[in-house]
Amino acid sequence: MKPLTTRELTCLQWASIGKTSWEMGVILGLTERTINFHVHNACRKLGVHGRQAAITAAFQLGLLQSTLTEPLAGHAETHPPEAQETTPDQPLLSLRSMHN
Repeated sequence: MKPLTTRELTCLQWASIGKTSWEMGVILGLTERTINFHVHNACRKLGVHGRQAAITAAFQLGLLQSTLTEPLAGHAETHPPEAQETTPDQPLLSLRSMHN
């Protein structure tokens, strides 16, 4: 098996957490077509057909890290936006009040 490039592994890592080719392109500053090129090359090198099969093979070979416990190297952690708190005297905005 030919070794996977850093870019191929990066694409598989992002795909393993559910990112689409378009989303990976935005994150990495590449076109969707370039992302698909790297994923396709990874599939060919791993001897599999399909993105999910490539992710599975890469995990089984120890090429991908678990994203549940470790962030991607070189990428800042992202956190969901904090919920806005309301107080009892602060009314919630309803759809009806938005249209009136």
